[in-house]
Amino acid sequence: MTANQPRALIAEDEPLLAQALRHMLGQLWPQLQIQSMAADGISAARQALELQPDVLFLDIRMPGQSGLEAAAEIVDGWPQQLPLPAIVFVTAYDQYALAAFEASAMDYVLKPVQGARLQQTVQRLQNWWQRQTQATAGDDAQQTQLAQLLQLQLSLNAAQPAPLQIIQASVGSQIHMVRVQDIVYLEAADKYLRVLTASQEYLIRTPLKDLLPQLDGQQFWQIHRGTVVRADAIDRVQRDEAGRLWLQLRNRPEKLAVSRLYATRFKAM
Repeated sequence: MTANQPRALIAEDEPLLAQALRHMLGQLWPQLQIQSMAADGISAARQALELQPDVLFLDIRMPGQSGLEAAAEIVDGWPQQLPLPAIVFVTAYDQYALAAFEASAMDYVLKPVQGARLQQTVQRLQNWWQRQTQATAGDDAQQTQLAQLLQLQLSLNAAQPAPLQIIQASVGSQIHMVRVQDIVYLEAADKYLRVLTASQEYLIRTPLKDLLPQLDGQQFWQIHRGTVVRADAIDRVQRDEAGRLWLQLRNRPEKLAVSRLYATRFKAM
């Protein structure tokens, strides 16, 4: 990933804003090669994993999936042997919501993009790139970036309605009232969401991304883009020879994989 000149991907669903950002970056950082332009979160994640650019400019609100969801997918799928790209979020959130971004070292640019603010971002990116090319950004920096991205996700989901207590799951002609406190873990599966208790499995059509904000974040931990587990159902955490983490549950036989992003939850490991 660390070639002589840095490469970037811009993900923005408004063409005029995307071209304006590209033009401004060309003036502020001529050496930065805009490798790809994406108009939605799904394409952004796919292109990023294929092209492996050094810098990502991700609009927060895009069709398909948000910039935050795209970032999580990119981090999950990024090759372990490569340093993660620098991520800059482009957002139209108001000043109140920006507190969540400012609490994290992940940079952001507010729409409409202003030259002076983008210049600050470019300066940070140039400093980061210099450290990358000098091979001074090591594992600690990678772990910090992962922790910051995870904290940003948690911050943006913090102000939510009261946690869900019951999930209604249809089984044949019956509707089962599944208590959230009985759920061991949830797992996305094609068009369905698997809801697993100690002894039963149910399928519902609610996407995980829609259900997750309704769960108590202190009780339910996301460990993978498609998996959420109840924290007190975790018996132990194991690390395999490749360095990947796996969870052993108390009331289920399955072992659940922990993705690169969410591994930062288990600091003692």
